[in-house]
Amino acid sequence: MNILIWIKNILVLVLSLFFLLIGVNTLMGSYRLNNPMEFLMYFFSASLLILVCLVGIIYFFFRFKHRKQDETHEEETE
Repeated sequence: MNILIWIKNILVLVLSLFFLLIGVNTLMGSYRLNNPMEFLMYFFSASLLILVCLVGIIYFFFRFKHRKQDETHEEETE
């Protein structure tokens, strides 16, 4: 069961990094648009995508830190 949790956490990290790159690319591309309404749609959609991806990356690091603390705590009690 522990391996499945690690696979899930790593999958969340990889997907978050992938979509973060797409979000940054979309954000940079939005500045090349001429129509102000299209710029706003692309800008805010890219910003939301980047925000969600950052939450996924933060989720992975907090899970990783939590696992490391549990392992060190178990070693100290033995």
